[in-house]
Amino acid sequence: MKNSEILELSTEELTARLSEEKAALSKLKFAHAVSAIENPNVIKAARRTIARLNTELSARKAAAKKETASEA
Repeated sequence: MKNSEILELSTEELTARLSEEKAALSKLKFAHAVSAIENPNVIKAARRTIARLNTELSARKAAAKKETASEA
């Protein structure tokens, strides 16, 4: 998932997608532990996607916090 796609998502969609990606990562890790998966780079890509989602989510929370602080 590219950053441009992540920016288009709403905050609710971000949290939903984050939980989906975390579940997919845990399934990938389990599958890799049982028997080696064909392309282990998929695990790395999933971790990076999760990091991108977390980064955007925290940036939006910080922006909202800053916005409410400036109003007060």
